[in-house]
Amino acid sequence: MKDLLMHIHPLRAHIEEVLPLTDQEFDFILSHFTPVSKRKHQYLVQEGELVNKEHWVIKGCLKAYFFDQNGKEYIVQFAMENWWITDYEAFNNQIRASFSVDCIEDCELLAIDYASREKLSSEMHKMERFWAKKTKLAFIASQKRILSLCRNTAKERYEMLLNQYPQLVQRVPKKMLASYLGVSRETLSRL
Repeated sequence: MKDLLMHIHPLRAHIEEVLPLTDQEFDFILSHFTPVSKRKHQYLVQEGELVNKEHWVIKGCLKAYFFDQNGKEYIVQFAMENWWITDYEAFNNQIRASFSVDCIEDCELLAIDYASREKLSSEMHKMERFWAKKTKLAFIASQKRILSLCRNTAKERYEMLLNQYPQLVQRVPKKMLASYLGVSRETLSRL
């Protein structure tokens, strides 16, 4: 059984964490995605550009971020294996991006464009349910992050990040972690 599980496509395994699929259903789903390879420091999304794709991470690590008028970077999201990333407001409303997404490491991704995602959702209600569940989970995580930024000390936020995503903390430079946590690099070093 373990050997069988090792040969399942990683996207299928990801979707099946939420709902079961037949081979034919997964083949249909996969036909809507395009493989994408990006090197470290390459963009997936650039602020100000139209956003037509959502990406699922097979391998690698990315960040979504913007700069304020003083040039200070604010990281709003990281994405590692099995995570989704794009500028969701821009993607869903088919407008220009408010922030950029680029690769912290070399990345292997699967991309789905807006029209394909809409078509897949309308033709296969299982995928509509899958994305609804993933959207709820992302919204909850976003709320928790906002509450943490408002309620918790820098040390508490860092400890929560260490406990929840130990692999991320090992892969991301301290400067980026500091930006994500809303603290200076020096404060993070003291923690």
